[in-house]
Order: sequence, then structure tokens, then C-alpha cells
Amino acid sequence: MMNKCIHITSLCILLRLVTVAHSSDANNGGTCPSSAKNMHTRYLLYTVNYGEGFNLRRDVYVRMANLVHKLRTERCNEDWILVLPPWHRIYHWFNSRTSAPVPWAQFFDLESFSRYVPVIELDQYINETGRGVDQVHVLQHYAEGWGDGWEEKHHVRPCIQQHEFRQVGSVWEGTISGRLLHAAALDCISVQGTSSTLVPLVTSSSGSSIVVARAETVLHDHFAGAEYWTARRSMRFARTLVARANTFRIKNLNSTDEADGTLVPHDWRKQTPAASKKVKGGPYLSVHLRRRDFLRAKGDELPTIRHAAKQMQKLLQQLHLDTLFLATDADQEDVSELVTLLQPKCRVVRYSGGTGDRLSDGELAVVDQIIASHARHFIGSHESTFSYRIQDEREILGFAADSTFNRLCGKRKDCQQPARWTIVY
Repeated sequence: MMNKCIHITSLCILLRLVTVAHSSDANNGGTCPSSAKNMHTRYLLYTVNYGEGFNLRRDVYVRMANLVHKLRTERCNEDWILVLPPWHRIYHWFNSRTSAPVPWAQFFDLESFSRYVPVIELDQYINETGRGVDQVHVLQHYAEGWGDGWEEKHHVRPCIQQHEFRQVGSVWEGTISGRLLHAAALDCISVQGTSSTLVPLVTSSSGSSIVVARAETVLHDHFAGAEYWTARRSMRFARTLVARANTFRIKNLNSTDEADGTLVPHDWRKQTPAASKKVKGGPYLSVHLRRRDFLRAKGDELPTIRHAAKQMQKLLQQLHLDTLFLATDADQEDVSELVTLLQPKCRVVRYSGGTGDRLSDGELAVVDQIIASHARHFIGSHESTFSYRIQDEREILGFAADSTFNRLCGKRKDCQQPARWTIVY
């Protein structure tokens, strides 16, 4: 019965009506004839290594979205759809690690995503096509390393590391983010290159559903280039979480989009660089103070609580502000020490959810990022993807680079500040 399901998967996909809701403007990158007929619906699924966190996984999404956009641009007879793996057992979600897989729609506005490339949740894919996929490509680095120089390439090689699938008879069985799938074929691909390096690989199969496992292995085509930013701009947060953040800003930070100059059009495609010239941000300093595992990994680059407080006090004085919004994974003892050091001249504000709310760790992180991204000035932590994503959001909103690309210094008094990956339209 399992083999039969695998063999008829492609036929089922060809016969079904595609119900994914996406803008016609997303169809094939806008370069193929809109009247193209006999479109072959194809699905790209992907996985990310278990140990990667929420914010790096968002970055991997951009790489895969850029890949699908390229496929839709170059393959006019193929309707490629990106399938989103649910969020499951994310390393930093200490209070939600054992919970059921969470759909992307809980954190993001998928209608906005689909204005760039059409997307569906993995559960929708399973409901509509079954648990079968035609091909799994497990990405891995070359065992021999990069060699003498950089060269974009990929080859079928023996599997170096354990992966999510195991052979059961003539098929491969495995899980993607807690969801069981059956694959007709699997190979391991040593790859060195960007997401575009995968185009000939995924198009070499005639199958309708391709899984790219360990998608973090490939790099961005052009990091911080126009295509990167187009995909990134499409990644609007879920409206419910935006509303929570906005309500909190009004009640606790005297901050509104109208007053702060951070109004954005409903459709991100209508936002222009000129619209960002009036951005000033809310009357508060936002700080992302990273602790926990970072203290072991990057100890010298992170400040002590006392040193962090001194840097914050100096900034508050320079900016003529008396309110600080704090996003941190620090324990309560460290937070209490910081608040004591900053008082009475500074009011420290944190978001912990409303009365009776039971927000997940991921939802709390999103609301933190929204609030932090709207501040007059932001300062983050060294090489933290959480800080990077706030910098992205501030670039999209139109803040000046000087107010965005900053980080707390560790042992060195004058540390190197973050690279400025500014937005390109």
C-alpha cells in the first residue's frame, strides 16, 4: 500500500487543483507569460539542522524562497510552490520544546509571503497530496573541504552524517519537523555554493515533490542584494502579534506608528525608499542583551551586567531618553541587577505577555523584536541572529544606519561594530 501511494503521488498532484492562495504577481517571477498553460505543479520541501534556532531558520527560508523564485522565473511551464516545515523543538524555546509542531502562520503573515513566492504549510501539503515525496536530496559539505579555492559545485556522494530518513524496503521513511513522510528516492549531495547551485539538481528529477534536507548548507546567492531584500521584505509578522506589540507600545512606551513615522503600506511591494525619510522611532532605547549559552561561546564579546549598564546609561544620556526596552534571555538575577544599576534615571520596560496570555516562546520573541525594531535607537549583542533580525526590520522600516547597527561591547572598551547590511530596493 505504501509503494502504491508513492507511485501515484505525482499523478495526484497533476490532477488536483492548486488551492494555495498567492498573488498572480508572484507567478513565475513576473517574467513568464501569464497565459502559460499546462503548468506542472511542483513542490519544494526543505529541512534545517535540528540545532539551528528560530532566527537562523528564518534566514534559511530566504535562501529557499530565492531558489523557488529563480525556478519560477526560469521554468515557465512549472508552478513551483515552497512548502514550509513547521517549527518543532527549537533549541532556544525552553518553555515550548516539547510542544507539538507549530505552523508558520502562528508567527507570520503567509499572504504577505506569497506576494513573493507561493507558500503552503507542510500540513496542508500532506492533507492535499499525502505523505509521499518523490526525491530527497540530503545536502552536506565536501568531506575533503573547500580545497585550494572557491568553486560552486555539487556531486552525489556517500552520506557523511546521519540524516532524518531510513530505508524501509524500497522506500525511505523519515520525519520533517515531526511529520512522517515517505520518499521514493534519496541521495546525499556534497555541495559548495549558493541556493542557485541547486537549480540543476532539483530540476534534474521529473518528480513533483523534492525535499532539500539540511538547506542551511547552501549560502545566499547575493546576501543583502536586491533579491535577498525582496524576499526579506515579504516576511511580515502575523497581524495578531503586530497588534499585541503595537498595543504594548502605546500603553508602555508612548509610541505609535503615526507619531514615530513607522507607518508602512499593507502590501510591502508598495513601500519605497522615499517613504522612510520621516522615520524617527519611539521615545525609547531598545537593547538586546544576549546571555545564556552565548556567555560560554562568546564570553569576551559580551559585557558584564555592570559594564552593560554603563553603556546603556551613556547612550540614554546622549539620546536624551529616559526609557529603555529590554529584550533578553538573561536570568532574573541579572535582570534585577541591571534594573537596579539603571534606576532611578531610567525606566526599564519588558514584554511578558498580557494578563492571562499563554504565548509561546516564539511568539514572545516575535513581539520583542517588533517592539525593539520601532525604538529611536537600537543596540544589540555580538553576532546574535536575534539582533540581526531586528536590524533587518529597522532597515525595512527606514531607520538611519547609525541608529541600527550597534552592539554592546565586551571586555574591549571600543569594540568593532556590526557590518552595515543596508537595504536595497
